[in-house]
Amino acid sequence: MVVEKNDTIEVEYTGKFENGEVFDTSKGRGPLKFKVGSGTLIPGFENACVGMKLGEEKTVLIKPEDAYGERNESFVRKFPISMLPPDFKVEKGMYITLQSPDGRKIPAKVVNVDKESITLDMNHPLAGKNLIFDIKVVKIEKDKN
Repeated sequence: MVVEKNDTIEVEYTGKFENGEVFDTSKGRGPLKFKVGSGTLIPGFENACVGMKLGEEKTVLIKPEDAYGERNESFVRKFPISMLPPDFKVEKGMYITLQSPDGRKIPAKVVNVDKESITLDMNHPLAGKNLIFDIKVVKIEKDKN
C-alpha cells in the first residue's frame, strides 16, 4: 500500500535544523494523523509522504519555500507601548498574541521594548530555515471516494 493524495495517514516524525537540533517530534505523543493534500501541514512535508509505503522511513530536507516561507523584514514592526494594557508586563524574547481585523490570531515575538515602543517580529519562528524531517508511515487509510 502506497500513500496517495486524499489518504488519511499516520506518521512518526522528528523535525531538525541542519545543525541537528530537534525542534519538534511525535516521540512521546503518538503518531501525527492527517489527510494528505488537505493543506493542514506544510507542503513539503505532505509532498514527502506521497509515494511512501506502509512502514517506510525516509529523511527529507524541506526548503523555506515549501515550509514556512522566507523571513520577511516587513513583518518586524514597531508599535506604541500605549497599545498594551497598562498592567501588562512585557519582556524582550517573550511571545504575545495579536489579533488581525478578521479575527485570526498572530503570534509575535517581542524583539525590543523601550519606554515609548515595542518592536514585534510576526514572522513564523521557522521562517527562512531549511528543515530536516525523519518520517515513518505507520498507518494508511485509503480515501473511499
